[in-house]
Amino acid sequence: MEFIDYYKALGLEKSASQEDIKKAYRKLARQYHPDLNPNDKEAHQKFQRINEAHEVLSDPEKRKKYDQYGENWKHAEEFEKAQQSRQSRSAHSQGRSSYGEGFSSEDFSSGDFSDFFNSMFGGGGGFGESGGRSRQAKFRGQDYNAEMQLTLKEASVTHQRTFTINDKNVRITVPAGIADGQTIKLKGHGAPGVNGGPAGDLYITFHITEDPVFKRLGDDLYTTVELDLYTAVLGGEKVVDTFDGKVKLKVNAGTQNGAKTRLKGKGFPVYKKDGAAGDLIITWNVKLPVNLTEKQKELFKELAQLSN
Repeated sequence: MEFIDYYKALGLEKSASQEDIKKAYRKLARQYHPDLNPNDKEAHQKFQRINEAHEVLSDPEKRKKYDQYGENWKHAEEFEKAQQSRQSRSAHSQGRSSYGEGFSSEDFSSGDFSDFFNSMFGGGGGFGESGGRSRQAKFRGQDYNAEMQLTLKEASVTHQRTFTINDKNVRITVPAGIADGQTIKLKGHGAPGVNGGPAGDLYITFHITEDPVFKRLGDDLYTTVELDLYTAVLGGEKVVDTFDGKVKLKVNAGTQNGAKTRLKGKGFPVYKKDGAAGDLIITWNVKLPVNLTEKQKELFKELAQLSN
């Protein structure tokens, strides 16, 4: 597998702070997001590298291992265990060779690490304590992280999406009611394993853009509807928009500005509960008439006098 310089992938120096990593990732993820580059294979590959780099460098423990072991960071624990085992065996041997005196990560270059791991774990040429050839160790592949943007309308219906991971098209079903910031896992769609080990997983985080008409809070939707003064005062009917289409509502006489009407079951679908939905809460914005004619002004004056 080709070695990826995670710092270079994000355009950062090794001394970058966690905030620097976060900012660089967000900027590049937006730039190379598959939804914005649907037919750009190179952009898809860069997006995968960016996600992989962020997944490692944003985790302090993984970053520490990566900084110390480079391309072999995923095998750091095996390396350290092997180191301890060799030191223990060499301490009990009568004649220590210079190699048996023990070693540390500083004794090897980046290339030496690869040779060491090949002989110790993966190459089939190393020997166990019994003197026989050691088995090839199997390592799980690295997890991938990806982001997907949806409109509020798209998030309200179950639908399928296709994107590219490792040059393969992956089709997923997005359940209705998915929440902003929610993450789902696709098992086995991460990086391939080493020496026949299992593949990693793919984690997709959803980001839902703001809707110009409806605001979502949990499973409820909120919207504001203008109401003319005459209907507010006298009562009547008003046609309003919902996610399911238009509905005609009865407006009670004397409806006040800021009054609310709740429509049961006309809100956002409940995640993975077929047929269940929240409510739609409508706030009435009573609109005062402007540019009145002289006749209309006279009528309002009469009303004012009557009310007094």
